Amino acid sequence: MRLSEASEARVRGYLFILKRSLETFMPRTTMDDALRELESHLRERLDQVAPEPDERTALEAVLAELGHPSKVAQAYSGELLIDEAVATGRAGAMARALWHLATTTVLGFLLALGLLSGYSIGFSLFAVAALKPIFPGNVGLLVADGLPRAFGVFGSIPPGSEVRGGYWIVPIALALGLALLVATHRGSRRALLWWRGRRSAGLEGPTRPSS
Repeated sequence: MRLSEASEARVRGYLFILKRSLETFMPRTTMDDALRELESHLRERLDQVAPEPDERTALEAVLAELGHPSKVAQAYSGELLIDEAVATGRAGAMARALWHLATTTVLGFLLALGLLSGYSIGFSLFAVAALKPIFPGNVGLLVADGLPRAFGVFGSIPPGSEVRGGYWIVPIALALGLALLVATHRGSRRALLWWRGRRSAGLEGPTRPSS
């Protein structure tokens, strides 16, 4: 479809809002490339459309199909984060991708919450191992009335309670913490792969255009 001056102005306005939206989700170094890719996708789509029933209606239909600029920018930046996390497996990239999921959808929040809980417990076990030699009487299994109540690091011991466990806690906590971190990290990568496949199937709004 060959655009008139009025339609071209409408497209430029859409791209201007899209650029501003992209700036809030990604650094300038990647924002320019993202904008060029999205603009190319938009114009290719316009070239394939006939101006029926009229040019304005056809143009608005294409823009509506692509989605609101802020939603497009959010989805595009999110997929870039997920792609980086899946490809590299780096902890920083994984954390950014999980944070994006947690702040964009309810399902993403629940998924990220479960995975971040695994990381938190793993690092907590490392803390137990590190603090046991420093505070041996405050790290271990808290027992009250003959029943175990909690496990970890305690600032104060409630009356009638005692902390049990010797230095054998250190290697066990280290082993469990490491195992949990490795399992959670692998689970995070698989979860992001699943999420990317879900988005590619068109189940979660606008997706990154294929190159």
